[in-house]
Amino acid sequence: MSARARTGPLVGLKVLEIGHYIAGPFCTRILADLGAEVVKIEPPGGDPIRGWGAAIDGHPVWFSIHGRNKKSIVLDLKRERDTVLALAARADVLVENLRAGQLERLGLGPDVLHATNPRLVIARVSGYGQDGPYRDKPAFGAIGEAIGGLRHLTGHPSGASDLPPPRCGISISDDLAGMYAAIGLLAALWQRDAAGTGRGRVVDVNLVDSVVSLMEGMLPEYAMDGRIRQPAGAAIPTASPTNTYPCADGKWLCIAGNSDLIFRRMMTAIGQPALAEAPDYATNALRCANRAPLDAAIAAWTRTLPAKDAEAVLEAAEVPCSRLYDIADIAADPHLRARHAVQEVDDPLIGRTLHPGPVIRLDGDPPENVVAWTGPAAGAHTQEVLRDWLGEAAGRP
Repeated sequence: MSARARTGPLVGLKVLEIGHYIAGPFCTRILADLGAEVVKIEPPGGDPIRGWGAAIDGHPVWFSIHGRNKKSIVLDLKRERDTVLALAARADVLVENLRAGQLERLGLGPDVLHATNPRLVIARVSGYGQDGPYRDKPAFGAIGEAIGGLRHLTGHPSGASDLPPPRCGISISDDLAGMYAAIGLLAALWQRDAAGTGRGRVVDVNLVDSVVSLMEGMLPEYAMDGRIRQPAGAAIPTASPTNTYPCADGKWLCIAGNSDLIFRRMMTAIGQPALAEAPDYATNALRCANRAPLDAAIAAWTRTLPAKDAEAVLEAAEVPCSRLYDIADIAADPHLRARHAVQEVDDPLIGRTLHPGPVIRLDGDPPENVVAWTGPAAGAHTQEVLRDWLGEAAGRP
């Protein structure tokens, strides 16, 4: 697809990405979607994630999204440090997710970068953070889930299975850390520019802390009396009926009938009006205490219908519910298509494809225009960036 003129609130913001795999590049993808000029510095051979997942003619389809709206240049950080520093001197932001301490070992630590550009905001994303006893340990997304407490919660209820607790299927701790890094660096930019300090800061974000931050009230609950929330399967301990129920076609229906009013509408819709008036189910607290027989009654009804039909019955009664979508359902959903949350784009490397649209939408910036260009080949913009940022000859290899 031809590159569109950039729009969005971050147009004019210059960002350097020294990132690989997921967390750092996820952060810069958010910035790029919002209009920032992101220059992704890749090593010779490209970001290792280019070797992940399915590919068409050797081009990874995942990178179509992962590298979208970014300019790719290839530099050897060990041999071309001076070029990196020259680019950093002209940047507003640098995002890196190397192992903690690796930037310093390359001679590109924050002290060096700030000596070159005191206004540079540096976002550092790592497994455990830039300090602490675990600082030097390696980590990937699964480790963030494990130490952050998420993998414990996604386990099976006690006695239900001998299988290990499943992961959620994506590298969610990387994505979370990338989002927090984006928030942190935008806050640092505000302080630098709007508050007038004129000084760049270092934003320290890690995978583990990002997951721990999602643990809701579990820390104060533990501090109160030592209670430890246990895996609850598809249910949650604080609301009922909220669960995922089997349907006649082998699919699953997620239902959230939490409030008293919704619960009464739901019981009428499934042909169980007496349950709406039963003393054992009068409040959410009572329904939680008597969850098992209530869930059994709901499941007995869902098993009589295909998931889509059961969904239609409950939607007519204004009960929050949804079939469990797979990616084919997501791609075809009319609401997601109408909002351009799923959109078709032309990628010159892999052809017509699908991308997720912008999560952050601002009035006046059409969501269908967020993809100015898809993920480029490694080094596709090396000459352009060196010429535009540094004034170097366009013929440089």
